This record gives sequence, structure tokens and C-alpha cells, in this order.
Amino acid sequence: MTMETKQTLIEQLQQIGQWEKDQKGLWIWDRAARLPFAILDKLTPSFIQRKIGSLLDELGYYIQSGGKYLTRQDSILKKLERNAEIPVHSIEDVKKLPISVMDETAFSIQKSHAGAATVQGAATGIGGIFTLAVDIPATLAISLKMLQEIAVAYGYDPNEREERIFIIKCLQFSSSDIVGKRAILKEIANYADRGSSKEMISQMQGWREVVLSYREQYSLKKVFRLVPVVGIVFGALSNRSMIEELSDTAIMLYKKRRILEKLAETESDIRL
Repeated sequence: MTMETKQTLIEQLQQIGQWEKDQKGLWIWDRAARLPFAILDKLTPSFIQRKIGSLLDELGYYIQSGGKYLTRQDSILKKLERNAEIPVHSIEDVKKLPISVMDETAFSIQKSHAGAATVQGAATGIGGIFTLAVDIPATLAISLKMLQEIAVAYGYDPNEREERIFIIKCLQFSSSDIVGKRAILKEIANYADRGSSKEMISQMQGWREVVLSYREQYSLKKVFRLVPVVGIVFGALSNRSMIEELSDTAIMLYKKRRILEKLAETESDIRL
């Protein structure tokens, strides 16, 4: 296992900086393209409206306790151990691993959950609009499980409430417009210097934005699922795309945090 140099870490940080710049520079029509679905949303059956609305409660419950969404860390630690070829028994062990090992593990997590989301989207596409009520909580569960596993891959513990807030921030970022992305990047720029729980919770007003993005996504799915075969294909592709975009976001944001912490440790060692 080869440890990275300070220069390598700085170069990777610059690549993440370019990714952030690309995210903040998305074309304005990316948001404008969603506007027609605000109209379609009004035509969505009430039982689906209620299901989507319940996501807000689910996200709040996840922040407070993790509940049914908490994932086991053992399997991820074993993946890290195989990739690093040294024993990895805890989150503390993960923090000492090279970024390359963390990346390899995170991308395998992405691939696994993108596959599961594809199958899920195709299966619920068979039943047309009425199976959307099943797809909504299933997609949320896949998203939260994947984000937690990526957190562990970079040495962060989702059993900690503060980390669950960061996970929801990743969800929020992937569904935000340009202004929203800029604000979130600013909020999490110095996440290691976390304030009080009250201050962190005050940042979570973006929950509603996450829920609204689900409403837009499922309004679009509704249209395509009116045609059975097209609904299956679109359900599979849209779910896969959503999970891949979300995992890309999480990998970049967690990787940035880990690199900054490694660089801070390097500076501390030099001073000593």
C-alpha cells in the first residue's frame, strides 16, 4: 500500500475544486427545464402526493436517530481491508488509508447501488403510475444506504448525528439549482469546525428542496409510465442516473473533507 504525498493530495484537491466550479456554473436552463413539471405535479394523484410529502418526515427521523436507515459498517470495512491489503477494523483505521483505497471502495459502492436502483426502477415501471408509491421510499432507502457506505469509505461515521446532517446535505446538493449548490458548498466548506446542534439544524431548511426535487422527478416518471414498456425503460434509466449523480456528489464532498484533514495533519506534523 503506497501512501500519497502532500503534492498528490493538493493535485486531487484542485481536481475537486474544478468539479465544484463546474457544478456552480451549470446552465440556467437546467433549472428552467423543470418548470413544466410544476404543472404536471398538480395532476399527480393525492396518494402519491402524500407519499412524496412523507419524505420530509422520513428525512427528519433519519437525522434524529438514523432508525431503520442506519447501515452496517462491517461489509464496507471488509471491502476497504481487501483493497488496502492491511487490517481495517474501525473508522479510525480507515482515516489512515490512502485516498486511492477510499476511492476504489467508494466507486464499487456506487456501482453496486446503481445496479440495484436500475432493477428497482424497472420493476416499479411495470405497474405504471401506481407503483410510484413503492418506488419513492425504495429510492430514498437506496440513496441513504449508499451515502452512509460512502461516508464510511472515507472514514466518517454515520452513527454520529452530525454526519447524518452532512449526508442530507449531499442529497440536497444533488437536487439543487445553481444558487443552492453555491450556498451548500459555502456551508460545508469548513464542516470540521462544526458549531452547536441548533446551528446545524438551522441549516437543514433545505430538506424541502430535496422533497421538491422528488416531486419533479416523479412527475416526469408519471408521464412515461403511462406507456408500459417505455415506463420500464425510463424507470430503470432515471433511477440509475439519479443514484450515479448522487454518489458522484458524495464521493467528491467526502473526498474533499478527507484530503483537507490529511493536509492539516501534515502541517501539524511539520510544526512538531
